[in-house]
Amino acid sequence: MDLIRLGEKIISRRKLNNVINEILGLRAKGLSQTEVASRLGVDRTLVCRLESLGEIRKGRRLAVVGFPVLNKEEVQQALEREGVDFIFLMSENERWEFIKQKSGIDLFDSIMEMIAKAHSFDHIVIIGSNKRIKIFEAVLDKDVVGFEIGESPIQEDKYVDTGKIIELIRAIKE
Repeated sequence: MDLIRLGEKIISRRKLNNVINEILGLRAKGLSQTEVASRLGVDRTLVCRLESLGEIRKGRRLAVVGFPVLNKEEVQQALEREGVDFIFLMSENERWEFIKQKSGIDLFDSIMEMIAKAHSFDHIVIIGSNKRIKIFEAVLDKDVVGFEIGESPIQEDKYVDTGKIIELIRAIKE
């Protein structure tokens, strides 16, 4: 039986396993800890603690954030093959949709959550305009590497040379 008595409580291991699997599945799909907690009706700190308990690798974590990227699927696949830990790429249309879909406070919360997430990485590569790269460097105050794709303001998708971005990723990882 998968039931455990804890004082007056009866606990179901199966129910716990199902919730843990659902939490990890949603996080693996890219949902934030807050989004997962809200969706499942649990506390965000539970999601955070579960991840900490299960973590087997720390250090030298690498994130790549970029917009507006014309060939984002190609770049995404190349970065995945290189083992980049977090990839967030958007086209110009996706960037504007992201902004339009959120109210002021929701947009602010999303941006703050992304900044907090970015702080968990050792290295962050920013693919974007010269101005955006400088903003990321100032806000994150950590090892940010810029991969400039144009002068600000960029108003259309820009092609990213996957060979050059992979070369940069490999240099950072060494």
